[in-house]
Amino acid sequence: MVIPIERGRPAASASRARVGVLLVNLGTPDTADAAGVRVYLKEFLSDPRVIENQGLIWKAALNGIILRTRPARKAKDYLKIWNTELNESPLKTITRAQSEKLAASLQEHGHVVVDWGMRYGNPSIKSRIDALTAQGCDRILVVPLYPQYSAATSATVCDEAFRVLGEMRAQPTLRVTPPYYVDPSYIAALARSIDDHLKTVPFTPELIVASFHGMPQKYIAKGDPYQAQCVATTEALRAHLGLDATRLLLTFQSRFGFDKWLQPYTDKTIEKLAKDGVRRIAVITPGFSADCLETLEEIAQENCEIFEHAGGTQFTAIPCLNDSDAGMDVIRQLVLRELQGWI
Repeated sequence: MVIPIERGRPAASASRARVGVLLVNLGTPDTADAAGVRVYLKEFLSDPRVIENQGLIWKAALNGIILRTRPARKAKDYLKIWNTELNESPLKTITRAQSEKLAASLQEHGHVVVDWGMRYGNPSIKSRIDALTAQGCDRILVVPLYPQYSAATSATVCDEAFRVLGEMRAQPTLRVTPPYYVDPSYIAALARSIDDHLKTVPFTPELIVASFHGMPQKYIAKGDPYQAQCVATTEALRAHLGLDATRLLLTFQSRFGFDKWLQPYTDKTIEKLAKDGVRRIAVITPGFSADCLETLEEIAQENCEIFEHAGGTQFTAIPCLNDSDAGMDVIRQLVLRELQGWI
């Protein structure tokens, strides 16, 4: 059987030599105003991986209350941390920098193309997969930038990537990096970030709080491994630093709605610490690969105020690994390991 080639369209290459690497983070509004936040929240909160019950009651609440009131409030929070020079969120600035530095570190592999995208908002996963395939990438490694796996983060990246492939006739071969919650390079990088940051502040914290993004407890009951991986990260970091559970605490932040979420809650823990006489603390956010609203505003500003109002005197938020040398070493090692056989 002879398959005709459509006139005016070149035949697909039988062998393309390029390999794509796509870094993916959660996402961000395009603008720090109510309109931009509304578009972002609608996409985010309409994902059944994030809010599993997308029934009529939720849709009525989302469209009738949440998207009418929450965007204006969150826009004010985004404005507190917005990168005004580039008119974008820090998450976008940092993720771009991670992509550029990773590309520079992989220059010896001339056929590797590095790009970045967001699960929600722009640049979309679809736009970046399209761009990579347009550059001749017939193999793509997707890198969800979440150290710990959860269905609401890592899995939904895979959902979207395979949805995009489902619309393609000539699909690239896809790989996805695994979570790296106890990878030795990741734990060492976290420890180094703590040491480096504490050298820059004029006090020694009495303890360190490791705050992870929370999720409804019922998601864990259904089998999500996220909580267990957060515990494993914290235990590995304690062992590396030589701290026990009283000196390095595990908490969960950013709860939303009325369901019971993972505990202990970060804000309640920090308030209680101050009321119990703790005056100096540091907070690290090991579940985030890049600083964002949840770290720069919720932790560094809101929780700092909670601590001080409850009697605490000295508070510091330790930056995420971001595009630091140690942070980039984690990403580079992860990518090189998962590219074996392709480069």
